[in-house]
Amino acid sequence: MIVVTGATGNVGRPLTRALAEAGEQVTAVSRHSAEVPDGVRHVVADLAEPAGLEPALAGAKALFLLLSGDLHAVGANPADVIGTAVASGVRRIVLLSSLGVVTRPFGTTRVQLRALEDGVRESGADWALLRPGGFASNALWWTESVRAQRLVAAPFGDVGVPVVDPADIAAVAAACLTDDRHSGGVYELTGPEVVTPRQQTAAIAAALGEPVRFHELTRAEAKAGMERMMPGELADDTLDIIGAPTEAELRVSPDVEAVLGRAPRPFADWATRNAESFR
Repeated sequence: MIVVTGATGNVGRPLTRALAEAGEQVTAVSRHSAEVPDGVRHVVADLAEPAGLEPALAGAKALFLLLSGDLHAVGANPADVIGTAVASGVRRIVLLSSLGVVTRPFGTTRVQLRALEDGVRESGADWALLRPGGFASNALWWTESVRAQRLVAAPFGDVGVPVVDPADIAAVAAACLTDDRHSGGVYELTGPEVVTPRQQTAAIAAALGEPVRFHELTRAEAKAGMERMMPGELADDTLDIIGAPTEAELRVSPDVEAVLGRAPRPFADWATRNAESFR
């Protein structure tokens, strides 16, 4: 059995579906009740309290570990999840980390992720580390304004990074969870090309078949909006990355194609598949 944490999110949902369609026994873990594919067991658990994960891990051979929200929980020690998994008999752990542990290693979140990476490496289980850059699905932040006004408002309109489709992250994760060849793999996951917010807006407009305007926000305006969803420190950190990406953050990685045998999906493909979210 394979346990997928964050199973209702942009990566966990397609990963759960892909594993189930491949005939794997899957337990989907999320904080709240949710619909899951037929044949998938669903367990409600909060990873900030690792003991609550034990029922989900019973009989599991592999674990997909996504802890991003739990890194900020008061009093949380996400590394405890690794110990709980190994004690429960899990033999393989695939961790969703971040490209930032390499490109900007000193931010608080990335220091925590690096520690988690070290914990997975030292756990005694087989392991693989996934380090995606920016997610194509971050464009979902714009759904409300696109629906209401056919408008995207974002900072740094002509500064881009090679955003990765979460479905590609899920596909790589599925390969790592089921194929011994990826044991010990460290994969940097990006899309096939650098794409700017202005270009993303054009792709959303094409997917909708309607014009969508782009309005460039100042950094201060963008931060004020982001602080409604995340701590100010994390907002500043995110704005630093999307406003002035490093050479490493602009690099298109070959790793998606190396694992999947095909090129990563472009943003336009993601926009077409998710057009209904913007209607």
